[in-house]
Amino acid sequence: MIAPELPFFVYGTLRPGEVNHDLLLRGRTLREEPARLPGALLYDGPGYPYAVEAPGEADATVSGELVTARPEEYARLLADLDRLEEYAPGDPRNLYERVAREVVRVDGAVPVRAWVYVAAPAVAAGLRARGKPIGGGDWPARR
Repeated sequence: MIAPELPFFVYGTLRPGEVNHDLLLRGRTLREEPARLPGALLYDGPGYPYAVEAPGEADATVSGELVTARPEEYARLLADLDRLEEYAPGDPRNLYERVAREVVRVDGAVPVRAWVYVAAPAVAAGLRARGKPIGGGDWPARR
């Protein structure tokens, strides 16, 4: 099955000013807009964060950027992001799963369906049990 060409919601090392933004996104995007992922909590990881789905939890929101890839870059960028996140469809060893979710631009526009890398089920369970949540859901602001 071919993945639909959705924008990406990034919330950690791919955000502007973070280590992987320039390495993977610079020059490959049409737009990068502030956005939020409702229904998720952010947890600190070993040098990068994890979004953990938390549907129905009040104040469960992750801050990030909605990234629209240049059409000619889309397929390569998707493959590069999957590689960065060590995501392989159906692999039980995944740390992240790539899922399509509704995100909301900060300007209040209509929700947009986007790819988001969220913690895989086993990782999410461990984070819920022993992880350190990031207050406010904004990874760069934690410093």
